[in-house]
Amino acid sequence: MNQISKYLSAVFLAVTLASAVGCASTPKQEGTGEYVDDTAITTKVKAAVFNEPSLKSAEINVETFKGVVQLSGFVSSQSAANKATEVARGVAGVKSVKNDMRVK
Repeated sequence: MNQISKYLSAVFLAVTLASAVGCASTPKQEGTGEYVDDTAITTKVKAAVFNEPSLKSAEINVETFKGVVQLSGFVSSQSAANKATEVARGVAGVKSVKNDMRVK
């Protein structure tokens, strides 16, 4: 019985370590927790942009990677692009904002 408990303990430890390493982040890939955080940030930024009456939110795309928000798409003027960037920076959890929007 003692041999079986040692074996089960070793298997449990191996599975736990494999799970922890599998969920860890790398410079090019998010960990599970970061993915969930980034999804929440993206949702908050989209909501903030949508609630800003001066912006056409349907033409602004939002993506987040490790807290860095990337805005892309089309806006009517440079002031609209600046406003979208300002709105995104005001969302909790945003580390920085990349403005890849184009003026049409």
